[in-house]
Amino acid sequence: MSASERTRHPDAERPRTGWPSRLVLAGLCLALALAGMAPPAVAEDEELTVVSWGGAYTRSQILGYIRAFEEETGVDVEVLEYNGGLQEIRSQVRSRNVKWDVVDLELADAVRGCAQGLLEEIDPDRLAPAPGGVAPEEDFLEGALERCGVGSVFWTTAFAFDPEEFPDQAPRTVEDFFDVEAFPGRRGMRRTPKGNLEWALMADGVTPERVYEVLDTSEGLDRAFRILTSLKPHVDWWRTGSEAVRLLESGRVAMSTVWNGAVYDANVNRGLGLELFWDHQILSLDLWGVVRHSPNRELALDFLRFATSTRSLANQVRFIPHGPARRSSRELVEEEMEPYLPTLPERMDGALRLNAQWWAENFDRVNGRFQRWLERPVGVPRYLPH
Repeated sequence: MSASERTRHPDAERPRTGWPSRLVLAGLCLALALAGMAPPAVAEDEELTVVSWGGAYTRSQILGYIRAFEEETGVDVEVLEYNGGLQEIRSQVRSRNVKWDVVDLELADAVRGCAQGLLEEIDPDRLAPAPGGVAPEEDFLEGALERCGVGSVFWTTAFAFDPEEFPDQAPRTVEDFFDVEAFPGRRGMRRTPKGNLEWALMADGVTPERVYEVLDTSEGLDRAFRILTSLKPHVDWWRTGSEAVRLLESGRVAMSTVWNGAVYDANVNRGLGLELFWDHQILSLDLWGVVRHSPNRELALDFLRFATSTRSLANQVRFIPHGPARRSSRELVEEEMEPYLPTLPERMDGALRLNAQWWAENFDRVNGRFQRWLERPVGVPRYLPH
């Protein structure tokens, strides 16, 4: 999303001056101290720009902890939306005109951004301990603490469909998604090679354990593009979770890859009746990162400490069914979220953990090929050599 398209999230509008009272703020700071968290310093007329993905996901962050951070610190948080990637961050850092402070990043982008010097390094000692004083390094799940990023939630891209489209036999596997003869209708897919190439290989019989081994070869990459090419005439591409849901809601597609949180929001908050199937779901991790040369670096780190605390991550999951990145937060997740949670044991069988390191090393090369492939007319059988 370009700078001119960025808008404040509507849920973020609220009165700011004179709230909370000094008495309420004192009580909140005392509660934080008793919980082992140092209360953030009260700021007057300070602003922080936080960038996330929009829709139900950003709403869960606003309701889960961004509002609370504003109320407890007096900081005005401006929430912007983007479509991911490092292009805008790179432009700001290289021009030394940094306008974003904190960004919600996919793991592969956090790794790439750190390697390219676009993000600030984060000392785990700046993060909040778990209740009882457990150190962050012991409480965060494996892989959730990166040199330049702090994990917040595990989420998944799975498959969704309107059951009215398939009254006789519902799709249940990744092979069904790619089979337009047995399960006719258009498909929705995110406009990125990430995930789609992995699914193409798994639909062609590659086990999750071998996906990146195969994808790491020229022959394997060709194979993945060949499978995608066979499906391409039937695909409508989406960029945001709300777009994926609209494709399903309008009947333009019969089934779509989609973020599990977007389906939860559509069903619970809007009354749609979409169904998910979890076969070969692709699990990913989102992290908070601080843009290098942020003029509000210390305030941004205070935000990270607050946003990734045990209570904050558990509060976010009250509004969206993602798995919190802290063990202590998982204990606080409510049972009503279970129908949409990707991390239940029975849904993990056959799941693929997105290999962020592989994508960090290969994204530019593979995405270039993917974008050229997209531009080829639909129905042309041959595919581009890498």
